[in-house]
Amino acid sequence: MKNLWKPALGVFLITSLGAEAQMVHTPGMHGAEVVETLPTEPGQGAFAAISEIVTLLSADPHTDWDAVDIDALRDHLVDMDNLVTHTEVTAKTVEGGLEMTVSLAGVGGLAASRMVPAHGPVLAAETGWNVDLQTGDEALIWTVTSDNDTAKIRALGFYGLMATGDHHREHHIGMAKGQMVH
Repeated sequence: MKNLWKPALGVFLITSLGAEAQMVHTPGMHGAEVVETLPTEPGQGAFAAISEIVTLLSADPHTDWDAVDIDALRDHLVDMDNLVTHTEVTAKTVEGGLEMTVSLAGVGGLAASRMVPAHGPVLAAETGWNVDLQTGDEALIWTVTSDNDTAKIRALGFYGLMATGDHHREHHIGMAKGQMVH
């Protein structure tokens, strides 16, 4: 008796994991089909984001290739990575939320000096939270408060607040098209 559950299980796992699959006839398999899975992401995060944007731009017949600036998108993606991996942030609770002191030292500080001032007003507009930013020579002091969402703001902390909002994809495609969207 043939063991039929293994191929079915493989197809189930591939389908349930969301991987793209294609059927390939392999020589010598005597008519049997082998499922070959392809990755769903084309590599490292920044590379994958750029790859996706290039695919979208290439598929759009209205893309103004004279305005496209993939290097600007790449620089921003590097900033995003540096912000997450190289910033020094100390936080303290304040009435209604959180006060974060972000060091401007190093590559993380440089990234923060570009990203926090741009993100703060967008965060306020999307959430209705109060956002205050003070910039010094050595640090940014970013305060986010709310009458209703104090626990959420504190739980998110600096990195969660920087990732809050559904504008990042629009921002990235706009940046690649040579339009500053933020």
